[in-house]
Amino acid sequence: MENYTQTLTDFILLGLFPPTRIGLFLFIVIILIFLIALFGNLSMILLIFLDTHLHTPMYFLLSQLSLIDLNYISTIVPKMVSNFVFGNKTISIIGCGVQSFFFLTLGGAEALLLICMAYDRYVAICFPLHYSIRMNKRVCVLMITGSWLMGSVNSCAHTVYALHIPYCQSRTINHFFCDVPAMLTLACIVSSYGRVLLAICHMRSTEGRKKAYSTCSTHLTVVTLYYVPFAYTYLCPRSFRSPTEDKVLAVFYTILTPMLNPIIYSLRNKEVMGALRRVIQKLCFVKM
Repeated sequence: MENYTQTLTDFILLGLFPPTRIGLFLFIVIILIFLIALFGNLSMILLIFLDTHLHTPMYFLLSQLSLIDLNYISTIVPKMVSNFVFGNKTISIIGCGVQSFFFLTLGGAEALLLICMAYDRYVAICFPLHYSIRMNKRVCVLMITGSWLMGSVNSCAHTVYALHIPYCQSRTINHFFCDVPAMLTLACIVSSYGRVLLAICHMRSTEGRKKAYSTCSTHLTVVTLYYVPFAYTYLCPRSFRSPTEDKVLAVFYTILTPMLNPIIYSLRNKEVMGALRRVIQKLCFVKM
């Protein structure tokens, strides 16, 4: 039984799941995706922390991506699940503000971190002899700190603005979370990968070209999965899309991407698979 008891400071989230068997099926699928995302991202963080072979700038940034994804999906799914299970779709204005703040902070930090990861691959492929200088530990820390700070500042501005808008009598939000439109620039990523692909084409070594393509294709896959639905949602005029399309596209960058990122980076990366084998062997040896 759905409970719509609402005060003047509450919003109503219509949610993602229809009150049918299909809705129940989708609910179970989302729960499974959430659990896979938690396990995958936690495993990636622990693997990078435990294996010294992965203590490099690329994997340091990747561990931060997993941390962001872990928090990203945890900001959205638990509330959505709670609303469906208990039938109470209301969310207070403060709760909506908090969810919006963390969603935008994590979304902004991930977008900026993906740009940093693109720059990392750009330096590694275009300037391999300068890599250890340009991508030292201090630079990595500054990149990560900057991503979190800029994401927080951007989020704070949007959240404060959204919460101070005078709302109409109806406070029904046709979505499954408190979403504030915020478009992030793609120019830095496009520019970096344009230079990277140009450098790869001029490589004489076939083996080096294959390794470069393998590394970059993994990151480009993640970037595409994150940015394409995000860009369509916030660039396409409202008249050309429906609230249902918005919700379906939001599932990609809020739920599916955090689950797929660790899978893509692990299955297509020999170093990660090698590290996983070494950690498993160590654990088995300790038990023996």
